[in-house]
Amino acid sequence: MITRSHTDDVAYFIAFCVEIYKNAHSVAGTEVSEIFARHNIMEYLEENFEILHTQSPDWILSEIDEIINDNPQ
Repeated sequence: MITRSHTDDVAYFIAFCVEIYKNAHSVAGTEVSEIFARHNIMEYLEENFEILHTQSPDWILSEIDEIINDNPQ
């Protein structure tokens, strides 16, 4: 039986968030990575994993967009 650690769960969740953002905004993964880094999105997703991973993809995407739009750089 394969068991996953909390670290693995967070990593899979962040990868999922990159994919939903990439698909919603029609951008490349490298661009998503740059955007997420500029706005500290990955840190936000990791720190709030327990709450965020229970939400719908649309809600998560909306949350990410709000963070980015509230702090344009």
